[in-house]
Amino acid sequence: MLATSLQSLPAVSGSTPQARTVDYLRISVTDRCNERCLYCMPEQFHAWTPKENILTYEEILAIVEVAVKRGFKHFRVTGGEPLLRRDIAYFIEQLVHTPGVETVQASTNGTRLPELGDALYKAGLRRLNISLDALDPDRYRAITHGDIAPVLAGIRHAKALGFPSIKLNTVLIRHKNELEIWPLVEFAASLQIPIRFIELMPVSLTEMLTEENFLPVGEVLDLLARHDTLVPLDTKLGHGPARYYHLQKSGAIVGFIGALTNLHFCESCNKVRLTADGHLRPCLGHHGEYDLKPALRPHVDKTRVRAGLDQALAEKPPEHEFRNNWQPHRIMTAIGG
Repeated sequence: MLATSLQSLPAVSGSTPQARTVDYLRISVTDRCNERCLYCMPEQFHAWTPKENILTYEEILAIVEVAVKRGFKHFRVTGGEPLLRRDIAYFIEQLVHTPGVETVQASTNGTRLPELGDALYKAGLRRLNISLDALDPDRYRAITHGDIAPVLAGIRHAKALGFPSIKLNTVLIRHKNELEIWPLVEFAASLQIPIRFIELMPVSLTEMLTEENFLPVGEVLDLLARHDTLVPLDTKLGHGPARYYHLQKSGAIVGFIGALTNLHFCESCNKVRLTADGHLRPCLGHHGEYDLKPALRPHVDKTRVRAGLDQALAEKPPEHEFRNNWQPHRIMTAIGG
């Protein structure tokens, strides 16, 4: 298992949580998804969170109001697939107009953008991250169990609408999509959209993270260097951990997220996750969660919400545990992207 062999890597010399400015909250609004990506949701999984345990939009917005006062500025709406939730454009509009909120982004598989893109743009959303693990329809289906056609239509529709920030995300899986890497770069360059390559993480089934499946970002860098000249970008695009390069000949902007091979990955981590069922999770690679529902039901108590947020921030670990034979307790779609 790769997760075991990674224990031999040098220890991460991350900074302490107090040295990091945590101002980014990723909000999952649903654990449901209309695809079943290999790295996110086991094929036979059906243990969805009961509807009554999912936070209402009003409860989420109450948490956001407290988070803003605690210094959070940047918010991402995730799932599951967030565009499956009813009235998602209404919620995003409320989030965008919450005082103190500086940026709102959404992560999506893109399948519902052809029908919802206009409403999302009208609601004030301007930033999209869209998953795209392959261009070949058969390879795409093998990874996601989905259809590539609405995804490509959604990407093009979002571009036509004028979203000023669109990024494509590709999770790297050896023998599944390494032959797709250069075509994906060319596709992104043709639309003038940055694309980011993300190392496989043990967030669904540890069986996925093997020497056979794992494709490190360093290998992808070498592959791209055979096609083009990579020039590191000094500026960051967004608020996440990606390192970006400009490809001189193609004009592509390519980012790399190496949670397992980058030993300094956690040093600048600025995020906390809110699960759809109301748990604050300070780190994707730690099991610690803090249930906020008792502070929200039967009535919202913002003092208790603040206390829960303070506790989560105080106990945010300096580094993840993915290298230590990590065993996920909750699948990725339940935690939130």
